[in-house]
Amino acid sequence: MIIDTLQSAEKYYGLHKNFKAAFDYLTSTDLNAVEVGKFEIADGVKAIVSDNEGKTAEVAGEKFECHNKNIDIQVCIRGDETIGWKPRPDCTQPKGDYNEEKDVTFFGDAPDMYFNLKGGQFVIFYPEDVHAPMIGKGLIKKLVVKVRID
Repeated sequence: MIIDTLQSAEKYYGLHKNFKAAFDYLTSTDLNAVEVGKFEIADGVKAIVSDNEGKTAEVAGEKFECHNKNIDIQVCIRGDETIGWKPRPDCTQPKGDYNEEKDVTFFGDAPDMYFNLKGGQFVIFYPEDVHAPMIGKGLIKKLVVKVRID
C-alpha cells in the first residue's frame, strides 16, 4: 500500500507499465467535474467514479476486499474518507470464494488499521492489501482506477 498526494504522482510511474497513463489522467483532469460512472482511460486502465454517503466502519467492513487481477488507485475527490486496511496474508476469514468475474475476494476479518484520505490524496492497493473504503460521514466523491496486472 502507498499513500501520497497527486502532486507526487510522477514518482510512481515506474511501478507498473500503466501507472503513467493512470496518473496522467488523474493529474490532467478536473476531477470535481468527472461524472459518476465507469469508463476506460487506456487499455488495461479503467475508472469508476462514485459520489455516495459515507458508511460506518461496521458497514464498510462487510465488504472488506482485495483483488487478484487489478491494482486499485483510489483518489478522494471530495469529502473525508477513512479506509480500513490489513495485509492479505494476515486475513484468515474468507467470506466465500474468489469471484473471478468481479475480481474480488471478501474477508470477515477486522482491519488492523484505519487511515484518512482527503481531497487530492490517493492510495494504491496491491493484491496483498485488503481494504474497506468509504468510511465517513456526508458525501464522499471518489475515483477508483483499476490497473490490470499483466
